[in-house]
Amino acid sequence: MHYLGEIISIGVAFSWTATALLSEFGSKRMGNLVLNVLRMMLALMFALIMFWVVTGSPLPLSGSMEAYGWMLLSGLVGYVIGDYCLFQCYIIIGSRFGQLFMTLAPLAAAFTAWISLGEQMTAMSILAMLITLVGIAISVLGRGEHHRVSLKLPLNGVLFAIGAAICQGVGLVLSKIGMNYYEASMDGQQAAWLLPFSANFFRCIAGLIGFTLLLYFREGLHPLREALHDKVDITAAATTTIFGPFVGVGFSLMAVQYTGAGIASTLMALTPIIIILPSYWLFHQPITLKGVIGALISVVGVSLFFLS
Repeated sequence: MHYLGEIISIGVAFSWTATALLSEFGSKRMGNLVLNVLRMMLALMFALIMFWVVTGSPLPLSGSMEAYGWMLLSGLVGYVIGDYCLFQCYIIIGSRFGQLFMTLAPLAAAFTAWISLGEQMTAMSILAMLITLVGIAISVLGRGEHHRVSLKLPLNGVLFAIGAAICQGVGLVLSKIGMNYYEASMDGQQAAWLLPFSANFFRCIAGLIGFTLLLYFREGLHPLREALHDKVDITAAATTTIFGPFVGVGFSLMAVQYTGAGIASTLMALTPIIIILPSYWLFHQPITLKGVIGALISVVGVSLFFLS
């Protein structure tokens, strides 16, 4: 089928959009930490079921201690710190602006890979970063008193959003290092396509431990027990998990099998555009011409980055 990879990539962008909207709803309803504990629990449960159906064993593919260590570190950075910041910014500035700032994640990944792995940054990559930053600035900056430039959003929400993008980018590089160790230690095991899911399993373990400890020391486990007995909370957490780390990740991996990684990544980065109308309908976030133009420019910047 022609353009199958492109169609899947657009579907992934809609999946990420649903995840962001559901995460905003869930975070505001039950709290950031409770939602993330439930997400990690459900993601591990879904993974165990998938491994059992595909391989006959509920356990992920075996790897080396180095692989496990890097994936756990990636989970600590990407899930615990990154998703905590992301979901907190959803509460403060909403999923629409949160996803706009997440266009910085691939740029953070490239910068981290340049420092840690020696991967080169081309002139086009640097230009793409600048264009993405300009798009975000157009969306979130406005004219304040005495004609000065001012921030239209709460500063703490912006800082959480930037922190989330940086942690996702750094976590991606840590995952790449861990998966290299994982692949090297597989000894020709079958079902190699399960490697990303097996690696993500250990990231979720780190996420579950980290979020549970944060919840215990900050609020205790009573809010979690209440959420486990609330059908709406469980449904919100389950759908967030399905559209995010389960379906979203799975189909994003499938997309690059049928089309170029640059094309797939660019189409999947359309979330800041797709989310504009649903945010207006669900959360009554106003749509402005500057906001739309800024989001479009940011997506163009990300596109140039992946296609460079």
